[in-house]
Amino acid sequence: MGLDFSIIPEYSDFLLTGTLWTLALTALSMFFSISGGVFFAVLQLNRHAVIRWPAAFVAWLFMGTPLLLQLFLVYFGLVQIGIDLNAFVAGVIALSLHFAVYNSDIIRASIVAVDPGQTEAARSLGLSSSQALRKIIVPQAVANVTPALGNMMIALLKESALVSVIGVMELTLSAQRAISDSFRPFEFYIAAAAIYYIVNLGLEQAVHYAERRTARYR
Repeated sequence: MGLDFSIIPEYSDFLLTGTLWTLALTALSMFFSISGGVFFAVLQLNRHAVIRWPAAFVAWLFMGTPLLLQLFLVYFGLVQIGIDLNAFVAGVIALSLHFAVYNSDIIRASIVAVDPGQTEAARSLGLSSSQALRKIIVPQAVANVTPALGNMMIALLKESALVSVIGVMELTLSAQRAISDSFRPFEFYIAAAAIYYIVNLGLEQAVHYAERRTARYR
């Protein structure tokens, strides 16, 4: 039995639906993981140990366990304590937390690398420590690590396929549904891979655009 890619248009609605869910899942997880990364980075740089140590422990916890296990804990585990989340929300939460702690390491290193003179200049202008961090230091730190964060977001896009195991109808699961109906696995896995590649190219262009936009903060 040879390859027959002509069958793919017949199932284009499966692939389109999966692509849209993948894009929504990735976009939301990107936003929350970058925001969470900044939050965790600032907490871990706090001079008070009572704030710094719990944040470091949470980061260590999520870095030391697989994303798949975290998905299962969020989706299946929280039900036992009365928190019943739908699969999409559970996927966003797990992806966001998982990548937030890695983003926090990148952002924290960048914050530390910002010239201390920037903080002193901000304080001399009357800004408090928190205002200097929020308005001067963090924007520069995030701008400096835009390429690294972009790579993490590309990785997030690829890892989003894991949420198929909890039933989110993203691209990989949509391809599997088409395969179960048509019995043509190679064609649909190739089609899904091509779509991932196209989305990945678009994301790379968005990262390059963000680099140019944030260059003014460097």
